[in-house]
Amino acid sequence: MVQRKLFLDLKAHLLKKEFSIITGARQTGKSTLLRQFEEYCYEQEIPVIFLNLENKSILQELNLSPLNILKFIPDTHKRVVVLIDEIQYLDDASNFLKLLYDEHAGKIKILATGSSAFYIDDQFRDSLAGRKKLFHLFTCSFDEYLEIGGKLQLREEIRNFLVKKDYRSTQIELLQIEWEKYMIYGGYPSIITEPDIDEKISRLKEIRDSFVKRDILEAGIQNETAFYSLFKILAAQSGNLVNVNELASTLRIKNETVVNYLTVLQKCFHIALVKPYSGNVRKELTKMQKVFLMDTGMRNCLLNNFQQLSSREDKGELWENVVYRILADKYEMDEIQFWRTTAGNEVDFVLSHISEPGAIEVKFDKNSIKPNKYKIFTEAYPALPLSFLWMVPFNEDFFRRVG
Repeated sequence: MVQRKLFLDLKAHLLKKEFSIITGARQTGKSTLLRQFEEYCYEQEIPVIFLNLENKSILQELNLSPLNILKFIPDTHKRVVVLIDEIQYLDDASNFLKLLYDEHAGKIKILATGSSAFYIDDQFRDSLAGRKKLFHLFTCSFDEYLEIGGKLQLREEIRNFLVKKDYRSTQIELLQIEWEKYMIYGGYPSIITEPDIDEKISRLKEIRDSFVKRDILEAGIQNETAFYSLFKILAAQSGNLVNVNELASTLRIKNETVVNYLTVLQKCFHIALVKPYSGNVRKELTKMQKVFLMDTGMRNCLLNNFQQLSSREDKGELWENVVYRILADKYEMDEIQFWRTTAGNEVDFVLSHISEPGAIEVKFDKNSIKPNKYKIFTEAYPALPLSFLWMVPFNEDFFRRVG
């Protein structure tokens, strides 16, 4: 079974006292990741138990008292790894974790997954401060896409590009086909492993309609129609500024309701809101944020647009959204910003808080790059060297740029 990159981070955290909490959108593979960790523990002879809280008898036992978890733990002098799937089903998950950490962290190490509605709760943040570390499981990166899809030879080709500067491949056209599929259908594991295009689209619609609906219900959203409409509008506006007043007016709901819906969509890992960077230049934007979807397959599903790149009018926006996802895999989401002035001067991404700060402007076609357009930024921020990221022409150097 293919291991996600996050598996290595969880393994490195295994000896830490803090509990490990895995967040992410539904259907990204959190339960599968827990099962893989269970297998790893067995192989390493680490005491482990797996508790799925969709099992009503286990849930009832733990709701009676958090200490009832000790009944499931084997008699051993070693610290036991307790894997808990769907922890949000507990009546008071935050208190459950807090009590077990405070009284039994030396005896048990909890790795838990749960729906995002659980993580929205203020009590989770406040009561578990210093007691947990959050791990985010996004939909698959392109590297994971190739691995899960069984295209290991293509994955090795990319590694060759990165290691050998002058390496040329006979499979670059196949890589381009797979890259475009990845952009169009996204990185949900069940979508990647489905070979039939019509079935891919059908499954994406099922995730949109069934699993997003569960997020709506658990988050206590009252106006389901307005929530879905907002989600579709944001998909159409990916890479653009979010204007709460305009959205509220369009949807005929209150500004506070729009803000609440945006929070839920963020916490459920469907969208990301990117903050503006500002420093030296007058009349820079300082408040309005840009929106991106966390999976381009979901974006295209909301737009009902699965056209090939060559015939898409939105290929530039789609490419920028993919670049955001690449950056989100590399950096903390709060480290990714953008720059824009009220006059419309803009740089797509600013990375000012990383070890090698810089800025990135995204263009679909290299021929459309005009470096002089960015003089205001480059002169104002010489410590943030500007680079360009393009998709066309597509060759071996493409993977060196995005790698």
